[in-house]
Amino acid sequence: MTTPTRQTTQRERGDGPLSGTVVVDLSRALAGPHATMMLGDLGARVIKVEAPGRGDDTRGWGPPFVRPEHHIGASEESTYFLSANRNKESIALDLKDAGDHATLLRMVSRADVLVENFRTGVLDRLGLGFAELHRLNPRLVILSITGFGHDGPEGGRAGYDQIAQGESGLMSLTGPSPDQPQKFGTPICDLLAGMYGAYGVLAALLERDRTGQGRVVRTSLLAAGVGVHAFQATRWTVAGEVGLAQGNHHPSIAPYGLFRCADGSVQIAVGSADLWRRFCSGFGLDAGDARFATNADRVAHHTELVESLERVFSTWKSDDLLTRLAELGVPAGRVRTLDQVYDWEQTRSQGLLVNVEHDTLGTVTLAGPPLRFFDTEGTEVTRHRHTAPPVLNAHRDRVRAWLDERAP
Repeated sequence: MTTPTRQTTQRERGDGPLSGTVVVDLSRALAGPHATMMLGDLGARVIKVEAPGRGDDTRGWGPPFVRPEHHIGASEESTYFLSANRNKESIALDLKDAGDHATLLRMVSRADVLVENFRTGVLDRLGLGFAELHRLNPRLVILSITGFGHDGPEGGRAGYDQIAQGESGLMSLTGPSPDQPQKFGTPICDLLAGMYGAYGVLAALLERDRTGQGRVVRTSLLAAGVGVHAFQATRWTVAGEVGLAQGNHHPSIAPYGLFRCADGSVQIAVGSADLWRRFCSGFGLDAGDARFATNADRVAHHTELVESLERVFSTWKSDDLLTRLAELGVPAGRVRTLDQVYDWEQTRSQGLLVNVEHDTLGTVTLAGPPLRFFDTEGTEVTRHRHTAPPVLNAHRDRVRAWLDERAP
């Protein structure tokens, strides 16, 4: 067992909207852990159950790894794991061991939420089927995340993000051209499944307040990918058009995309007739050019439009161009690298970085939660203290003591 240098208690973290809610997290990798991290960000107590000795799979996903400088014998930490497990406690349990299995059942009996992303049937084989869990705790809300759904002809398939990105059609919409599909730069199906899952948990908790009964909430990587097709979905289901990748330009709005200029590129979004007229006036373009008179015309003559605009922009440096676009009220921006994003004062002003004290790494900076809460007077509230992702089994004694003190 690793002895932590200091453990922040729930009381020290402060109250959040989910303060007092206990989440048992049986999930690993990313989709489930992202969901439980979101619940932890909202103040829930999240107890992460990990396999003895190795823990969550993502503890071994790297490089990069970070090695503690002042803790001799402490294991190196995966930055992947650090990205998905803030505001959690860790206890190592072997669910095939009778004693550890009993400990888990005690945790479940006292929990409000259980989250799992095992393949279909695994929990049943462990004696932890949904019916058994609800007999033990009728108020329990269960979130279950799979790769392709719990049923259907391919419901048993293992789910990995890039495979789901391809199977859900997202890769066919991403990339420079239809014959060069590209995956998203982050595991977007995993992350979206976690977000949809957390959203479902919150709805089930609200329902439980009325009924006293818990629910099983199900989602999948496939469902999450399909769930964000947005206008590309109705483009096919209603209009019969199959959307395909077309690089950094919008298929239905023009000009809307990435345009080259003298020293790089800028992004612009001209989403209305008024904006188009202002844009043309500001850069000496003819707003009445028949090829570009309406948005539909501009989409139809998109190649010519891009060539015309990039000729104009070729004499402008990006900073000057962005200044001019701002003066005109035309939405625009640059493409930042991640170091530039996290150094940007606007990012910092939104609470999107948090400093936490890790048990072996010391002070580390993590990407912070994307939600903030305010009272009706405009004062920010419930910005509680965040805790670092736990080292494996760091909270074994605390969790067992909590079970004992609350035992009937």
